[in-house]
Amino acid sequence: MSDKLTEIMAWKRQEIAALLRPVLEEELTALNAALPKPPSFAAALRRPDGKLGVIAEIKRRSPSAGNIAPEIAAPAQALKYRAAGASALSVLTDTKFFGGTLDDLAEVTTLFRKEPPAVPCLRKDFMVHPIQVRQAREAGASAILIIVRALSDAEIAGLFASAQAAGLDTLFEIHTESELARAVKHGARIIGVNNRDLAIFKTDLGLSERLIPQFPREVIAVSESGIFTVHDAARARAAGAQAVLVGEALMKAPDPAALISAFRSL
Repeated sequence: MSDKLTEIMAWKRQEIAALLRPVLEEELTALNAALPKPPSFAAALRRPDGKLGVIAEIKRRSPSAGNIAPEIAAPAQALKYRAAGASALSVLTDTKFFGGTLDDLAEVTTLFRKEPPAVPCLRKDFMVHPIQVRQAREAGASAILIIVRALSDAEIAGLFASAQAAGLDTLFEIHTESELARAVKHGARIIGVNNRDLAIFKTDLGLSERLIPQFPREVIAVSESGIFTVHDAARARAAGAQAVLVGEALMKAPDPAALISAFRSL
């Protein structure tokens, strides 16, 4: 693990320490049955028209970019993304490093229930314990993120099983061939290549071009980070990506709708 990712994960474990308790799959199954069913994240990425899916991210800041759009209101940004035709949303819920909150996710999903159609939302955070899966389901998420390099096999298995019990999809994030092998071993159905090396914060779309062709055929392939232009998105699509996850470029774009439309045309 990179120094920065090590720092973030150590903080996350400390941050949630007071919340920790056993969370049984039966508890999550009951919760799933009691709450409104969220739209499918996986289904949104399997576009029947064969076009590139766009996961539009709400991100106020990041360790690599600093402040991006610190004053943005998550519901307002979500409405812009939905109007532009985003396939799904990614909502950062980490506060310390990314300026997001769990309330951002809850406000977006509540808005979509009141004013349909709903767009599936990924809880983008550093997941380490099933209690965070419960939080995600309660906040209306459709999916959670599992960062393979940051977790043990036992932690991955526990998070994945918890997500399934809660009715959530899971995006496995990888950066290397060995991480791809681990994700596949755990039964990942959606795998995203993070083109950004979290050790040095260098971005290389060549990672998607190298790794996505190695994915099992049935896996939904996502290219994450470093997608700023239509040319970038076209490279990811040519590599086999069914969707791209785009944050900084959309948050900074004067017209995010035009950029999403251009990506979706691929």
